[in-house]
Amino acid sequence: MSPFLRIGLSNFDCGTCQSCQGEAVNPYCAVLVKEYVESENGQMYIQKKPTMYPPWDSTFDAHINKGRVMQIIVKGKNVDLISETTVELYSLAERCRKNNGRTEVWLELKPQGRMLMNARYFLEMSDTKDMSDFENEGFFALHHRRGAIKQAKVHHVKCHEFTATFFPQPTFCSVCHEFVWGLNKQGYQCRQCNAAIHKKCIDKVIAKCTGSAINSRETMFHKERFKIDMPHRFKVYNYKSPTFCEHCGTLLWGLARQGLKCDACGMNVHHRCQTKVANLCGINQKLMAEALAMIESTQQARSLRDSEHIFREGPVEIGLPCSIKNETRPPCAPTPGKKEPQGISWESPLDGMEKTDHPPEPVVTVQRASLQLKLKIDDFVLHKMLGKGSFGKENLFFVMEYLNGGDLMYHIQSCHKFDLSRATFYAAEIILGLQFLHSKGIVYRDLKLDNILLDRDGHIKIADFGMCKENMLGDAKTNTFCGTPDYIAPEILLGQKYNHSVDWWSFGVLLYEMLIGQSPFHGQDEEELFHSIRMDNPFYPRWLEKEAKDLLVKLFVREPEKRLGVQGDIRQHPLFREINWEELERKEIDPPFRPKVKSPYDCSNFDKEFLSEKPRLSFADRALINSMDQNMFRNFSFINPGMETFVCS
Repeated sequence: MSPFLRIGLSNFDCGTCQSCQGEAVNPYCAVLVKEYVESENGQMYIQKKPTMYPPWDSTFDAHINKGRVMQIIVKGKNVDLISETTVELYSLAERCRKNNGRTEVWLELKPQGRMLMNARYFLEMSDTKDMSDFENEGFFALHHRRGAIKQAKVHHVKCHEFTATFFPQPTFCSVCHEFVWGLNKQGYQCRQCNAAIHKKCIDKVIAKCTGSAINSRETMFHKERFKIDMPHRFKVYNYKSPTFCEHCGTLLWGLARQGLKCDACGMNVHHRCQTKVANLCGINQKLMAEALAMIESTQQARSLRDSEHIFREGPVEIGLPCSIKNETRPPCAPTPGKKEPQGISWESPLDGMEKTDHPPEPVVTVQRASLQLKLKIDDFVLHKMLGKGSFGKENLFFVMEYLNGGDLMYHIQSCHKFDLSRATFYAAEIILGLQFLHSKGIVYRDLKLDNILLDRDGHIKIADFGMCKENMLGDAKTNTFCGTPDYIAPEILLGQKYNHSVDWWSFGVLLYEMLIGQSPFHGQDEEELFHSIRMDNPFYPRWLEKEAKDLLVKLFVREPEKRLGVQGDIRQHPLFREINWEELERKEIDPPFRPKVKSPYDCSNFDKEFLSEKPRLSFADRALINSMDQNMFRNFSFINPGMETFVCS
């Protein structure tokens, strides 16, 4: 059990503080949590965690340990110090427990003044005790995660186990030696040897993982094939300027003897990384990987036809409603003297090709009379890969609208952050989308930059509804632990029942990223990140407009019922004073940014990491598919009567 207090500070009264007379006081609060320790100099309190700056009438969490105190300092805008006090958290917790789990007290400050403090006692638990007992007593239970969260995907390359990682300090790729930057999880890091790389460089890794089994079958295969075994000659080195480790990518710390340098190739590494570096002295992994790729390309081309035949074995047929019959024609053979019927067509999306030298691709036409058509995967052109999901594959196909403007994550990486007008426009359109979903009883639960797409005009569309919860009207609540870690609301982390409030917290995270260019909460791993979401207050740079900061502060309220969007009309916030909501709903306001789209089939606004891959069907586990009830997909096909053309990309 790990109890904690949720504390709120309000109603500051400076009393007759002499330093404040004759000026308007606009104080702010700093909270320093300190630990009681024994040292050579005697007993003392040490601050181990960063100072918090909670806004007035907001809350923050503090875990309860004996010997832990909370020093509260009230500062003014034009004076260094107004007053301060120190509270022992254990004593405050005992007071809460004696008063049904909560207390309210006026704190006397020194030299003068006072403030009102509210505190509630919560109890985290890892066992399965019924939570209702604690709710009746004013306590709270935090249950284990239920597995609905997206688990970290492991990429196995040359015995490495790469996972997407957030790097809290500047980091450089161990393959191309360029800076790893971006939002959230910027790159990959091996769970065994700590090698850091760009996501785009994962296919250029040729060094086997030194943390894996030395004599594994794959290790012996690579050693036999490439014959690479060139040990480094490392020696301790004194660096006179900031230098980064070329293995894990982080800074070599210290004033002297900070790391090791190879006498032969000049590679710089931490002392701790020496045993994890592969024997590739003088080898450029990036160039070597590119050379190997060229050598293997011929073999891949030869096997491509056979592999695609295997992939397409037993294609899934998509049956249209029985009231529709089919009319198909062989390519380039229209009926003489007869117009093509109006309907839905799938054409080759290969733009930029010389039409005079190549025959047109097959066209499958559907007449909307009483015809029927069954489509197979062979009726589509596999044009480009646009992205990858985190879950398994069924050969079940959705033909969806193609939005070729890219997503917000792709666009923000080119400019690091959006200007105020652009971020405000996107935020306003997202508000319209969220409010529409909430009015239909849908909690979205996965709002993030990756899931906000742009059409060719620059308007947003919310995508990926795999984590939605339906039938959430009125007082309905749910308690499933799910979402993307950086965007998860604190009430989900605490195991509370929740409603659409979680979408407004995620909206705050997304808006913060658009305006500031980084995530509001940080952690070396998932646990530290969740601790930051529950405990820390985001940093707001001085240049941030006051309306934007005010909106973010009101979205990052940890009490769901007090969060803007749940309480109050978010459309009336001053940040949106220039927005005409009726015109925005009708798309009569021109977006501040229009993506560059060359043609209806243009793919240039998608990550090159995916576009460079050959589009193909992935292997499916036939045993798993056969074990599933296929009746749920019977009569699954549907043609949107409002759509004239579908493009499979």
